[in-house]
Amino acid sequence: MPRRIDHLGIAVRSIDQALGFYRDTLGLAVDHVETVAEQKVKAAMLPVGESRLELMEPTDPTGAVGKFLETRGEGLQHVAIGVDDIEAALARAREHGARLIDETPRVGAGGALVAFIHPKSSFGVLIELVQRGKGVESEHGTLYSS
Repeated sequence: MPRRIDHLGIAVRSIDQALGFYRDTLGLAVDHVETVAEQKVKAAMLPVGESRLELMEPTDPTGAVGKFLETRGEGLQHVAIGVDDIEAALARAREHGARLIDETPRVGAGGALVAFIHPKSSFGVLIELVQRGKGVESEHGTLYSS
């Protein structure tokens, strides 16, 4: 079952420029910045209470965020929902006819397991399922340890 909004993904052309607003104007702290090669993005995480804003800068224009920026411009790209069991959440979505972008979880920012549900199944909103926690297991073994 969904636990909370894990983060909101915001596509930006430049994390450095975006931080001028999110960090300097709003006063949000940067938890960390990392490159997620598989997703072709550089991501900055900024905690807001129990959730986070994820600023995403494409490292390759052919990736999902690069394509998003090309067609829609900067802005909210996805809503990430934290779940305790991503495999069960994917199975439930599949059973209810949701179009899955990821049939199986993969490693995302911060080492979390992630999977995406296509916006055509969720009224125009790209949904990311996120499982964080100690010793996340999958067919690939332990993928995340905190």
